[in-house]
Amino acid sequence: MKLEWHRKIKDLLDTAVYIKDIKGEKFFNISSLIEEISQVYENFYQYDSKFIENFILQTENRLNSILEEGEKSLTPYEIVKITRHPQRFTLQDILENVYDSYMELGGEEELNIDPAIVCAKAMIVRKVGNDLYFHQVMVIGHEKGHGEEFRQGGSAKPWGNEKALRYMKMAETEGIPIHFFIFTPGAYPIEDYPGAAQQIARNLYYMAKLKVPTVAFISEGGSGGAEAIGLADMRLMAEKGYYSVISPEGAAAIEAKLKEGRPPRELVEKCAKALKLTAKDNLEFGTIDRIISEPPLGARRKDYEFFRKLKFELIRATDEVVLQTRSLKFLRKYALSKQDTEDFKFYVNWDLDEDEKEILIENRYKKYKKMAQWAVCEPKSTFKTFINFSHNLSLKFKNEIKYKILKAGHRSFKKFIDELTTESSLLFKPVSDPVKTVYNLIVGKKVKTKLPAPTLTEEEISPYTSPLALEDRTVTCPEAEKYGCPDIWVPDLYGEFCGVCPNCGYHFPLEYKWYLNNIFDKNSVRTFNDNIASGNPLEFEGYAERLKAARKRTGLKSALLSFEAKIGGISLVAVMLVGEFRQGTVGVAEGEKFIRAIELAKITRRPFLALVHTTGGIRIHEGTLGLIQMPRCTMAVRDYVDAGGLYIVVYDNNSYAGPVASFLGSAPYQFALKSTRLGFAGPRVIRETTGQDVPPDYHSAKNALKRGHIQGIWDRRELRKKLFTALLTMGGKNLYYR
Repeated sequence: MKLEWHRKIKDLLDTAVYIKDIKGEKFFNISSLIEEISQVYENFYQYDSKFIENFILQTENRLNSILEEGEKSLTPYEIVKITRHPQRFTLQDILENVYDSYMELGGEEELNIDPAIVCAKAMIVRKVGNDLYFHQVMVIGHEKGHGEEFRQGGSAKPWGNEKALRYMKMAETEGIPIHFFIFTPGAYPIEDYPGAAQQIARNLYYMAKLKVPTVAFISEGGSGGAEAIGLADMRLMAEKGYYSVISPEGAAAIEAKLKEGRPPRELVEKCAKALKLTAKDNLEFGTIDRIISEPPLGARRKDYEFFRKLKFELIRATDEVVLQTRSLKFLRKYALSKQDTEDFKFYVNWDLDEDEKEILIENRYKKYKKMAQWAVCEPKSTFKTFINFSHNLSLKFKNEIKYKILKAGHRSFKKFIDELTTESSLLFKPVSDPVKTVYNLIVGKKVKTKLPAPTLTEEEISPYTSPLALEDRTVTCPEAEKYGCPDIWVPDLYGEFCGVCPNCGYHFPLEYKWYLNNIFDKNSVRTFNDNIASGNPLEFEGYAERLKAARKRTGLKSALLSFEAKIGGISLVAVMLVGEFRQGTVGVAEGEKFIRAIELAKITRRPFLALVHTTGGIRIHEGTLGLIQMPRCTMAVRDYVDAGGLYIVVYDNNSYAGPVASFLGSAPYQFALKSTRLGFAGPRVIRETTGQDVPPDYHSAKNALKRGHIQGIWDRRELRKKLFTALLTMGGKNLYYR
């Protein structure tokens, strides 16, 4: 009994210290209580049993009361501190207390290929009455550990996310559900192969069509690192967890425009509130499906009641995903209603047949497409909505008839004629060859060739003059000292030289309008969805004014232009992320416009081009509503590519973070102009995370090519020609002009 009491006092001391760490040392005079408990703990054997028993009872009641009071005044930033606290439960605690057995796959702890990602084959048991049912699942999640440095606080390196993808594929092969657990402040920002951004994009691309049920549980969901294993059919979140596009400290540093050092505490707390990162906020936004309740001030490692609840919710969520694929809706609703207790009334088989797998994928696409649509700022008109719906329906019907019926029949007939001609020519070849030889000697051989596409003449290019070319002066190339470049006259540089030094090839920045007027055929650019505008769904203080200023300065309503155009007569659908509008960051408006554009390309069987004039990542002022565009847009990309579309991405200037780690980085064909700086995070974030400075050319296009993150480097002067060649030589036979 004495030993048990001693352990109990240690638990009380841990609880008191925990309260102090979360609420501060002045909260209910918690510091003096910590001193009292510490004194009893250190001099435990000097007290008699009655004193110890009374002390434990009184202190326990006092701490419970303080916990209840702390819960009432809990702030968003205190919730962030809860998720980061060393006493917070981890994935290891879940594996040991939620699952009935498990086997970790890969090396253990510091011997693991990436200790921040743990993959395990686990068994979870369901009890129905007196019967036990065993379910196999694949568990994939971040492991923060309890202070081990080698786990990097749950920040997965690129090869950790690659390992996660490998075991997703294994679960799919075995036909077992996947349970994802998100405990990360963000991905580890390094470009080493396979690359932080590129590997997250690969994960998202594959998760879009995983053929097994997936459930994600979020405790700490930080930015793109969370999305790497977060695209799931059902998303659960801990009541005291946070899910955000950026950490409060990162947002505060951006708001304060700090280049070095820590932002002030008051600003950090303000940003934590403004980001709306709590479970309650995310449930209201529709970015999660359900909240798992926790005890006051959050669950910790020994909160076994919470683990029991989590086990039930994981099984129930998996049941729900599986039952959504079954055909009889009334039975489905009945089954789900009966599972809405703390005991299971029946067993659900988690195996899916082929039809159910198709329904699973379709449900997933519909779920994410609908997510965050309520925040789209678009003029509402019943008549216009009806017209757009009718137009899209007729467009889809016309193209289905044209390509799936008429052209498919034409191709089949042509294939039959070609095969017949080939086989008959082989039969008559021994007789016909001598006759042809004599004929060619007498008459002369006529060669029939297919002419190449017409040369792209200067007349086809719009006579656009960059405003930068209107200054009568010279500029010095930044590489002049290295390559001996002469000074360049500005009208030449921004005119016929396309902003490129004619000596060394250094690329000067150009405004987005240059691309619209010099890449595409004259008068062929037709924008659409221009009325979709970036908004302020989080009501972030001061942000509405900044958006208004951006609209006035650029004449644009969002950072993404969607348009139809032609290159050398080939019609395509394109989008462009514009640097002049909020550094080309992506929010709800940009994501929605991207999805609508790529769906149009799919329906009309046209190539899809994404030009990245600049992107600074996901817009922090839209919180998880911006972050969720990563999986939303990537799913649309996967759907388009699987339908036989040709998707090409061309990067320029600064191309970073979320878009590169999702719908841009998942493109089969990615190219960068020589001026591009491409990566997951900038030098400052890398330095703060890793403690190391990166070399000046770390994010250069040349290094991106070496790492295999892009397929080629292009010169801006040849961009139109390169794109035209790509349209002719890349992609499958599903394109309209094939």
